[in-house]
Amino acid sequence: MEPLGRIGRATVDVLAVLLESDRPRWGLELIKLTGRPSGSVYPLLDRLERAGWVTSEWDDDSDRRGPRRRTYALTPEGAREAVRVCARKAGLAPSTRPEVAR
Repeated sequence: MEPLGRIGRATVDVLAVLLESDRPRWGLELIKLTGRPSGSVYPLLDRLERAGWVTSEWDDDSDRRGPRRRTYALTPEGAREAVRVCARKAGLAPSTRPEVAR
């Protein structure tokens, strides 16, 4: 695993969407939901995965037409860190954030 390093607003936006999701999200969904460009979101997802905060896998829905999609979800460690980071950026204590499954 690599350390995440700098955590900017785009990182917080992506982490917030993943925290609020009840299922893995694919890259284009994250782009649309955050309003961030693909040139920011995909490298960011790669960094989050190398840091161990996110896992990804290919969607194998054979009934869906079009190219395969890569889906992204927070790891348990990533969810804990995302709660901490999002709370800090919002100026809230981590205990005031919704509880995340561990």
